[in-house]
Amino acid sequence: MLKTKQVITQAQHDDLFRLIATLPVPVQEALQGQPLDELLEIVLDLGRPPQARFIKRTIELLDRPVTHDDLHYVLALVGEFSADNRAGIERTLHRISALRNRQGQIVGLTLRVGRAVLGTIDLIRDLIDTGASVLLVGRPGVGKTTKLREIARVLADDLGKRVMVIDTSNEIAGDGDVPHPAIGGARRMQVPHPDRQHAVMIEAVENHMPEAIVVDEIGTAAEAAAARTIAERGVQLIGTAHGNTLENLVANPILSDLVGGVQTVTLSDEEARHRGTQKTVSERKAPPTFTMLVEIADRDEVIVHRDTAAAVDALLRGSDPGGERRKQTAEGQVAVERATVRVRPAPGKPEALPRERTVRIYPYALSRDSVERVIRDLRLDARTVNRPEHADLVLALRARADDPRLRNLIDVTDKPLHLLKKNTTAQIRHLLQQVFHVMGGIDADEVQDALRETEAAIERVLNEGVEVELTPRRPALRQVQHRLVARHRLAAESTGSEPLRHLVIYPAESEVF
Repeated sequence: MLKTKQVITQAQHDDLFRLIATLPVPVQEALQGQPLDELLEIVLDLGRPPQARFIKRTIELLDRPVTHDDLHYVLALVGEFSADNRAGIERTLHRISALRNRQGQIVGLTLRVGRAVLGTIDLIRDLIDTGASVLLVGRPGVGKTTKLREIARVLADDLGKRVMVIDTSNEIAGDGDVPHPAIGGARRMQVPHPDRQHAVMIEAVENHMPEAIVVDEIGTAAEAAAARTIAERGVQLIGTAHGNTLENLVANPILSDLVGGVQTVTLSDEEARHRGTQKTVSERKAPPTFTMLVEIADRDEVIVHRDTAAAVDALLRGSDPGGERRKQTAEGQVAVERATVRVRPAPGKPEALPRERTVRIYPYALSRDSVERVIRDLRLDARTVNRPEHADLVLALRARADDPRLRNLIDVTDKPLHLLKKNTTAQIRHLLQQVFHVMGGIDADEVQDALRETEAAIERVLNEGVEVELTPRRPALRQVQHRLVARHRLAAESTGSEPLRHLVIYPAESEVF
């Protein structure tokens, strides 16, 4: 049985009052009677009333604004601020962050409560036990650092590994030279300056022979490269990165290397026809640094991708990356289900549709007559089919996204799924216009001609490294061309005057002024 979350020791309660003791006396008094176990942070901004932010609400603590004297009172009781404008209280997990004016004077403080809690990794404990490298992503404040803290303790104390924590802002193991008990027997390396985190990561491996490294906030190309070096040496790496989802990382040119990177590949005519794609496609460049990835949706809910490589490949094909959605119940149990199918943006789908033959559409629980009527009205080279395995794409209602039969159909056939809000002709028309890049008043053949020209130009820019001018097009078509160019991370600009205004595509290293 899994235990419910609980505070690690009574010392945690005492730690909170050490943070409160740094506040001006009137602010301390205003906090009396408040649910401190739900307190997230205290905000002191010059000239504004002080605020207390709880899990579900924010309150003003005083009816007067914060003064310079209030700020100086706090500053005298906390540690020194580092280059990233963060300070702490020795032997605690609390973080104090500063806001400065243009003269460098502190005009605001955020005092964030740091807690060590048992049970925060119950949802992903099995992943840690495998010895694989795991990356955590999620929005700020969702509990990534709290989970890292417990992971470090579990790796060191429960699994008996040599663990090194790379603590850039002393946020994982607390302020001061002695690490907080929350990380158990794990050791901690402090980082003298934020831009040295990558160097300390490598130093940890070379000098201290850890079996596992825990690092927070991987956010630069140098740190991503250091992470890959560590993983390639066989060290288990547990980290967090900037981004809310796997899709964010894939689209991030700096951090995409953490999940394998993305490269543009030019296919032969035969291979492009076989795949049913354009000749230039995006593919994963290398094995991911992190074997597994966890999207933290909420403190009690995560989406687990056990095979990062497979999930990234699915995204680049335009499919849903899947994953396991895990939720922790009030009783401490873990409920596991397949993640709800997430809609891929419709404008990105046409590049995955076959261009050399009629596109086949399978309407799932939709009016086939309505779909056929829209196809005729828009003069699309498409038709409906009776069986999903014969289709190139599937249409369904958004309300049926969780339908087990639909989810199984998508899993088995691996077909692109497009979801509608309502089963109406207008909704179907709007979606198919996006899928086929059809705009009102523009013939579908004209759209396809513009796309074919753009694809050929992109291929030439990528292969020859030269800039290419396109045929003059109307504004709506140029927007479509711009989107297609952007997918290949190339630069383009519109030049000339109407009706001769047209796009110029530049090689990746060029700059457009």
